[in-house]
This record gives sequence, C-alpha cells and structure tokens, in this order.
Amino acid sequence: MRSGMSVSLTQSTTGATLLIVDDDALARENLRSVFEGAGHRIISVEDAPSALRLLRKQPCDLVMLDVELPDVDGLALCRLLRAQPAMQQLPVVVFSASDSEDRKVAAFDAGVDDYIVKPSTPRELLSRVNSHLNIAQRESDLLGSNRELSFLADLGRGLLRTLYPEQVARRVAGSIFEATNAALSACAVKNNGHGLAVCVFDREGSAENAELLNLKNLEKRLTSLSSARAANITNQREFLIRDQQHEVEYLAPIQFEGKVFGALVVAFSAAADCTANECRLIDAAAQQAALAAHISSLYLGARESAATLAEEVDRRTAESEMHQRFTEAIIDTLPLSLYAIDRDYQIVAWNRNRELGELGLPRGEVLGRNIFDVLTKQSRDLLEREFGDVFSTGEIHRVEQESVNNSGDTNHWLISKIPMRADGEEVTHVITVGENITARVKAHRAVARAEKLAAVGRLAAGVVHEINNPLATIAACAESLEKRIEEGAFSTSPEEADLREYLGLIRDEAFRCKNITNGLLDFSRLRAGQRVPVDMAEIIKAAARLVTHQQRGDNIQIDVESVADLPKISGDVGQLQQAVVALATNAIDAMPEGGTLTLRASRSGARVLVQVSDSGVGIAPENMTRIFDPFFTTKDVGRGTGLGLAVCYGILSDHGGKLDVRSSLGAGTTFTITLPVAD
Repeated sequence: MRSGMSVSLTQSTTGATLLIVDDDALARENLRSVFEGAGHRIISVEDAPSALRLLRKQPCDLVMLDVELPDVDGLALCRLLRAQPAMQQLPVVVFSASDSEDRKVAAFDAGVDDYIVKPSTPRELLSRVNSHLNIAQRESDLLGSNRELSFLADLGRGLLRTLYPEQVARRVAGSIFEATNAALSACAVKNNGHGLAVCVFDREGSAENAELLNLKNLEKRLTSLSSARAANITNQREFLIRDQQHEVEYLAPIQFEGKVFGALVVAFSAAADCTANECRLIDAAAQQAALAAHISSLYLGARESAATLAEEVDRRTAESEMHQRFTEAIIDTLPLSLYAIDRDYQIVAWNRNRELGELGLPRGEVLGRNIFDVLTKQSRDLLEREFGDVFSTGEIHRVEQESVNNSGDTNHWLISKIPMRADGEEVTHVITVGENITARVKAHRAVARAEKLAAVGRLAAGVVHEINNPLATIAACAESLEKRIEEGAFSTSPEEADLREYLGLIRDEAFRCKNITNGLLDFSRLRAGQRVPVDMAEIIKAAARLVTHQQRGDNIQIDVESVADLPKISGDVGQLQQAVVALATNAIDAMPEGGTLTLRASRSGARVLVQVSDSGVGIAPENMTRIFDPFFTTKDVGRGTGLGLAVCYGILSDHGGKLDVRSSLGAGTTFTITLPVAD
C-alpha cells in the first residue's frame, strides 16, 4: 500500500471479528458464546504461535488473550504484535484470573489496551470490548479522513498548474496510483474534439502504457448513458484495462455540470482491495479532475479562437511556472530553515527544511497565519523586539541559539533575520534563516579540546617527574618516622598520638598526590602499544567482569549485549580495556541508588560502536562541554582526579576513533565509542 494508507476496521462494534487466545477450551467456548450472542464473529486458538499464523492470513478487529499460555505467554505475544507495523493499532485485551498489580503493570508495559480480571459478567465484557472497537473504529475513520484531505489538497494544488487534458490525465492517474491499493490506474480526458488524452499507470508505476486502456469500450460505456455513473466492473469481458491479473475495476466518470469529460478507471488485484474508502477517494479525484478538465477545455477553446493571444498567455504562464518552480526549488534545496513575514507579521514563505524536524510544520498549515500564533514555544516579546529592530533599522540581526531534542542531543543554530525591500526604501518583509551549525561548533570545540589536552599533556610530562621525587621523599620520611614510633622512640613524648596521626595524614596525602601524578603520566605519555586484531565483544565482557569484582556500587545490574559476527578492530587490548573500564566505572558512580549498566557492541558500516549506558543521574547541560577537560570532575574530593575521561579520549583518538556522549538529567547517560574496522 502506497502513501502511508491505513487499513480500516473490517466491522464496527457489531459484527466485528474477534480472536480468542486461551489454552482453556472451556474458557474459549464461554467467550465465544458471549460475543457471538452479541453478533460478533469469533476465531479461537490455544497458543501464541497459532495466533500469529492466523493473523498473517486474515485480519481481526480485536485480540483477547490469557496471560498464561503454553510456550510463549500472552505478554510476549502482545510484544510481538506491537513490533509489527501492521498490528500496532490492533486492540489487545487481556482476560486473566490474576488480579496482581505487578501482572497488570507488566501487561500494560507490554502494550495491551485493557486488563479484565476473571470472572467478569458478560455485560462488562461486551461493554469494554465494544468500547475498544469503537475507539479503534474512530481512529481508523480519522486516519482515513486525514488521508483523503491530504490527498485532495495535494491533487488540487497539482491540478491548479494543469492547462492541458494530457496534464490532467497524467496528474490524476498518477495520484490515484500512488494513493490507493490500485494495481493499475487510467485517466482519459476529452481533448476538445481531438479524441481522448489518456494516461495509464501500470503495475510498475510507469506511465507510458496508454495502449492498455480499451478506448473503444470506454467511449461506448460513457455515451450509452444519459448521465454517467460510477460503477464496479467484475466481469472480465467488460474490463476496460487490458490486464488479466486483476479481479475488479472501478469506473468513475469525469463530468462537470452534466457534461462528461472522460473517466477515471482503477483496477484492483483483489476484490477486497476495492473498499468503500478507496471508491470515495476515486470519486473525489474524479470531481477535481472534472473541474480541471472543464478549465482546460475553456483554455483550449480560448486558445483556438485567439491563437496569438493564447500563445502569449501560454508562453508567459510557462515562464512564470518555470520561474516559480525554479525559485521554490532553490529555496527548498538550501540546507537552511527559512521563512518570511510581512509588516503585519503574516507568514508569506515557508521552505521545505522548515517543515522537517521535531518542531516542523507543514507549509499549508502556516502560510497566511500570524508568526506569533505559529512559533508559540518562543518568547513573543523577544520575537517582537527582534523583528521590530529589523523593520526599523533595516539591518541584519544575528544570534546563536541552542536546542535539545527528545533524544537529549544539543543542536546549535545561527538565526539571521534579514530585511527585504520589495519596492522602495522601506523594509516590507523580514526573512528569517536558521542554519544548523552543530557540526561547526563541535569541530571548533574538538579542536580547542585537542589543543587544551595537548598543552596539558606537555605540561604534565614536564612536571610529573619533578613532583614524584619530592613526593617519594615525603612518603619515605613519613613511613620511617612511623616505624620509629612503632619501635618506641617517642614513647615518652605526650604528643606521640598526635605525631602518629599527622604522619599517617602526610603518608596518605603523599600517596594520593602520587596517584594524581601517575594519572597525569598516563595522560601525557605516547600510547604506542602493540596493535593487534581486537574483538570488542570480548573487551566489554572482560570489562564487565572487572567492574563486577570491584564492587563499587550496590544494586547494580550489568547487561552485556553484542551482535553476531562483530568485525575486529586494530588496537592495543590493554588500552582499549582501560578506556571501557573507566567509562563503566564512571557509569556505576553515577548510579548511587543502583540501576542498570549496559555494555553494547554493534556495527555501523565500516565502524564498530561500543555503547556504555547507565540509568543514573545524568550530566547537567552546563557540564557537557567540560567533561573531557583534565581535572574536571563532579565527584566528591578524593573520589576522582578528573583525568579518566581525558585519558579515554586520548586513547580512542590514538586509535583513530572518537568518543561521543548523550545525556538527560534523571534519565541516564550514554557514551559511544566509534572505532574503524580493521583492514
């Protein structure tokens, strides 16, 4: 089915087809008795595999299932149904003897629409099932209406540009072929005494098959009736399209004010495809085609009576259309979000890119509307001030903005408001252009981060050895004095306890400084380890075992996932494992109350992806640009040096890879390692 069409319900709340899935034969028969008594058709099976096989063969309006089923339980069956696009809107009702709250929550999480506890009265069962059938029917009707309105709007806009019968026939036949379940579609329009202009779209969507339409039979059928009417043709000997693979044809006459201009003929492979919705859509298209054909006949008549004038009009119209299409194509092709307003703040232009994205709106819904009624999520006072400045000063206004999408990714935009003078010196319009500069900002930040890391690395390499020697002396002296205390050298001093405490602090702090300098040394030294083929699936498994043995957090569940036949990368096993362990350790620290740590390895083209995800507290937006900076940490004093992510970043950069992060406060964080596949 083309153009995102949705399948409507086979029946309404009476005469609907219900599928009962229950391994209890008595329960199935009781439900059959209740629903068949209300006029519904019942199909029953005893397990989930049988239900799946049946649903692939014939449509149903509602599925009622028990949770406890052999082999595959009812909730797993529901998840399988929801995973299939054709069955995502199918109502699913659980009928179970379990009244457990946990069971109900699990059922609704699996995607069921209702949960009915056994036993239940027939009236309640019928009422709740009919309610879901009614809701599904209304949703189906609404989708059908939206589909028809969208189709007719697109067709109407297309027909506005048609002046010749050939154009009308091609536009209408093509639109019907794309918008319905048609196997073939044909449109024939009278050509002002020059026969019929014909266009036929075959099963491959090609429009160069006019000979498939039997014009002789079509003309005979149209002229035999004083007032042509739509008709279903099921007798193959009466078919108007020369194709023996379809079962039914639908003929819709193209007539305006009682005058027949031609016909729209649509062939369906199966009689079931020719639904009432399809016929209604074809009739509406035929009505629009009739108006277009009438306008075309008037145009051709005027052209024939005044050839010179018609040629001039034709030339100017073609130029105008070409110029308009060319201009629109340029504007729509620009990788920019663009719209324009006049001095009354009415929207007069809205390009294709402005229709896309999470905040995009169709062009037809916004043209002519007040800009403040459309951009409701932006500050009206700020917009008025910015537009007012451009109208009054005639100068370009630019500002950079940030936005966060539903996935937690931050996008950076350069918004420019440009004055336009249609005539004279006064600014008549303001063009607003939004350019996504996320890649540029990230590149600048990556360069700055690399320069910062390189500078810190050079500094660290120069000072680490100078710091380590004094630290070693301090620690050795502290340990020596502690040993003398243990031997009783200061046993007569009343300050022996204080001395012991101070020496312990000196030793501990010296070793903490030593850990920091060792981290600096790891950060600054060249990572020229031996490069061998590495299986990242084994790396994440080993990392999971290591962090499990560390026992850093309570109530932490660790999940390891990997695709089959994951390609190997070229790298140093120890360094890559160090990077993954560091990310996993940070993830555990971000879940002080417990949660789930997920290590996942997958492939994307010529790259291997390793994702380290947690369900923890997330990273504040203001910290996202600083997390790879050396010594930046949000952990308590003594729990981290702030070098872990910087070291990870350096390791992965040395391997020709990169490290990305996506985070939402309260929802968790995902670090993604990207590494090239080994040659």
